[in-house]
Amino acid sequence: MLILSRKLNESIVIDGRITVRIMRVDGDIVKLGIAAPSEVPVHRQEVYDEIQKSNREALTTASRAVPRLATAAVRGPANPIICRQESQLQPDTERRT
Repeated sequence: MLILSRKLNESIVIDGRITVRIMRVDGDIVKLGIAAPSEVPVHRQEVYDEIQKSNREALTTASRAVPRLATAAVRGPANPIICRQESQLQPDTERRT
C-alpha cells in the first residue's frame, strides 16, 4: 500500500485518469473530491462490499428452470413465430449502405 501525505487542496493522480483531491479536513473527517471517467466506478468501501456480496449471492442462489414450451405450440400452423424460408421473404426495397 502506498501511503501519501497531502494538505488541503492538494491532489494525487491515479493512472493519469483519476484525480483525488483533499477538499476539507474537519478533525478526524477528511472530505475527498474524486474526478474519474464515467466508465470507472467509484464507491465507498462499504457500498462496494455490499455490491460484491449481492453479486456472490446472485451467483450461488439456485435459479428456477425456465419451463419448456409444448412442441405443438412452437410448430403449430397458426403460430406467428414460425420462421419463413429465405425464398418466401419479400425483397427489401430500401437498402441502406
